[in-house]
Amino acid sequence: MEMFVLLAVPGIWSFALIAIVILLLFGGKKIPELMKGFGSGVKEFKKGISEDDNEDKKPKNEKE
Repeated sequence: MEMFVLLAVPGIWSFALIAIVILLLFGGKKIPELMKGFGSGVKEFKKGISEDDNEDKKPKNEKE
């Protein structure tokens, strides 16, 4: 039973293989652009979440 649990945990070689496949698919020049897009997406998501929280905290009778 313990052997099956150990096989389910990804190791360093799994991450290395994934990194190599990503490099082969996208190339070294494209990865920074992808990470920049991912970062801006996360930033916009967090901004949307905080705006939604601010709207929830407004009193209901306040005019916009």
